[in-house]
Amino acid sequence: MNDAKARILEQVLAYHGSAEDQHGSPPAHFVPGVTPIWPSGAVFDADDRVALVEAALDMRIAAGVSSRKFERNFAKTFKLRKAHLTNSGSSANLLALTAFTSPLLEDRRLVPGDEVITVAAGFPTTVSPIVQNGLIPVFIDVELGTYNTTPERIEAAIGPRTRAIMIAHSLGNPFAAAEVAQIASDHNLFLIEDNCDAVGSTYRGKPTGTFGDISTVSFYPAHHIAMGEGGCVLTDNLVLGRIIESLRDWGRDCWCEPGEDNRCFKRFDYQLGDLPHGYDHKYIFSHVGYNLKATDLQGALGLTQLAKLPDFTAARRANWQRLHDRLADTPGLILPVPTPDSEPSWFGFCLTIDPDASYTRKDMVEFLDSRRIGTRRFFAGNLTRHPAYAGVARRIPSPLTNSDLIAEHSFWVGVFPGLTEEMVEYVADSIHEFAIKNS
Repeated sequence: MNDAKARILEQVLAYHGSAEDQHGSPPAHFVPGVTPIWPSGAVFDADDRVALVEAALDMRIAAGVSSRKFERNFAKTFKLRKAHLTNSGSSANLLALTAFTSPLLEDRRLVPGDEVITVAAGFPTTVSPIVQNGLIPVFIDVELGTYNTTPERIEAAIGPRTRAIMIAHSLGNPFAAAEVAQIASDHNLFLIEDNCDAVGSTYRGKPTGTFGDISTVSFYPAHHIAMGEGGCVLTDNLVLGRIIESLRDWGRDCWCEPGEDNRCFKRFDYQLGDLPHGYDHKYIFSHVGYNLKATDLQGALGLTQLAKLPDFTAARRANWQRLHDRLADTPGLILPVPTPDSEPSWFGFCLTIDPDASYTRKDMVEFLDSRRIGTRRFFAGNLTRHPAYAGVARRIPSPLTNSDLIAEHSFWVGVFPGLTEEMVEYVADSIHEFAIKNS
């Protein structure tokens, strides 16, 4: 490292935490009702800032050494063979589902009209790739408390054209991943785990994101580790890994990194499609792909954030448990519960107002907002009721009763590591106070 660069990074360290720096750390002084309490957010320290600035000083503006190192380390975290960094979690979901349409899968590939089982109560980017690939989403319901669907609902929804399952671990709470994976195996279905909200969660002692054929992660600031934007697709299947890489990298057949040539030692000796023999392999395209790569700026930040994942996970669990303990027996509330045999790394603390309560979700949320306590809806509530999906071909094998209830009565508050114990106590006290006063 040259002297000029070292001096700049020393100044970055000095800047971190200064009065001018208002990002990445909990507020030094919490004033109830004045200081905003966000439902989610990234937590950065000096190491994160230095890593990001150092990558910028080196002008590492495309995917490069940090991105590749992050992919290796992240795959190792899950004990999986392949991790492919993307520009967002939504792109990761698109790549994951689209991978199963690849001609390389021969007669197992998904084709337009095939069905993919998913849930109605979730985030749209778990479902949009199904629609975008000409497949049919099969919407099933979830249960209250865990806010996940169940193996029984999945098995009952399987029809003659069902070929895959694509569902998320809701708010960090694992679905019954081992049982769902067994159903997928028994019926010869692909399984995609949307693990965007659940990095650090385990089911039966095994990390979520390791049960399916493919799993996805998001690094948006609301999630467990942050790159600003970013996502990842993980798999233990080398064929699927190769397909994902091709789809992410313009659809090209070549696997050389940018700036590399002839790793296969036959760059000018291929004959694919109707191209002439010897056509440059770097410009042969075997998939209808995209450019969904991330940058080295994101990779550098991801590396320092990944080191903090155990501490972040512990903080999320502690904040969730504190809320749960304080709100036990609060009138009118249906509290969240972890899935049996799971240890969630919680994304949020979901509350459902009992439909028979003497107050409403709207009343509660407006009160919390007046105290500057941020809330969020349980994502789409029921995707089938949204205008984007009004004309979409779909199958709904059974009533979406709980999804409708969630759309009307549910919301969540934050548990992310940027919240102090005092903030979490204030959130719990405010919810309890409102419920008691209005019951």
